[in-house]
Order: sequence, then structure tokens, then C-alpha cells
Amino acid sequence: MSRFFLLLFSSLCVCLLFAGEAYGYNPRDIRKPTEKSDSPQLEYVMQLRVTLGKTYAVGETAHGRRVVIPITGGTFEGPDLQGTILNGGADYQLVSLDGSRTELEAIYSIQTHDGTYIHVRNRGMISNGQDRQGHPSSYFMTAPQFEAPADSPYAWLNNALFICRPASVQDFEGIVLNVWMVR
Repeated sequence: MSRFFLLLFSSLCVCLLFAGEAYGYNPRDIRKPTEKSDSPQLEYVMQLRVTLGKTYAVGETAHGRRVVIPITGGTFEGPDLQGTILNGGADYQLVSLDGSRTELEAIYSIQTHDGTYIHVRNRGMISNGQDRQGHPSSYFMTAPQFEAPADSPYAWLNNALFICRPASVQDFEGIVLNVWMVR
């Protein structure tokens, strides 16, 4: 019986290798990046100005303290898109028992100036601790994922990775987020 599984596993590996090469992926081509051109680049996409409702806590759970921040609206603008943030989403946060780390998952929708709806799921973390050298540090990054209609001018949002970081803006009640596409 184990010989059968070994043969099955070997056949599967060969099929995956040929399938990868058919799509332009060859595992023998993997190498350590040596030049700046090998490093991913960031392209600015938009800034979101998100208005927030009253925060409430579900309380202490088995995984940490659950906090919910309603998303009540806002606007977004970038070189290739602009519009409004729709009321009805929320940022679901899970704060570690010692308070040093918060996992974030914001789920909401936006509507472009031409009426296209786009679903957004933004996951990330806030960490207050120490860097590699032992110095106090704070980290706040997220990775939004967009679901845009495939037949819309915004379909390109479905086919890329994005990162997001809060921005400091005076005289705004809410949170301001800058979004970049990873190239």
C-alpha cells in the first residue's frame, strides 16, 4: 500500500512541475535577490479618509479582547480612482491579553465616482514591542484585498497585492490610510 502512495506522490510532483513550467514558473530559477531591480516596488494607489462610529468591546474571549469599530463612511482618492466609503462596515480587532499586539480585520465597501461598488477586506496588525535590536517600536501595517467587478475599469484591483499604512492628518475625525500596490 505504501508503494502505491509513493508512486502517486511522485506522479503528482512530476505533474506539478510540468504544469508550473507551462505557466512560466520553473523552481530551478529561484535565486536570492542580488540587485535592487529584484526587490518589489511600491506604487501609490489611494488615500482613504474613513469616518468611524462609537467603538464597543465584545469583551475578553479565549483569543483576546474583541473590539469592534463601526465604519460609517468617508472618501477615497488616488490617481486612478476616487469615491466614497459606504456606511455599514466595521473594523474587527482582537487585542492580545497583554495588550502588546492587535490583529485587525476591516470589512467594508467603497463606491467609485462612476457608481462601481468594490468590496474591501483589510487585514493587518498593530504591534507595540521591541525591534530586532531590542529598542521600543510600534508597527501598524495592513494588506487590503479588493473585489471589483471583473468587467469594470477597476478589475486591476483584483489582480495585485496591496499594503496600507495609517497617515497622520490634522483636523480629521477618523483614520486616514494610504494604500500602495506591490509591483
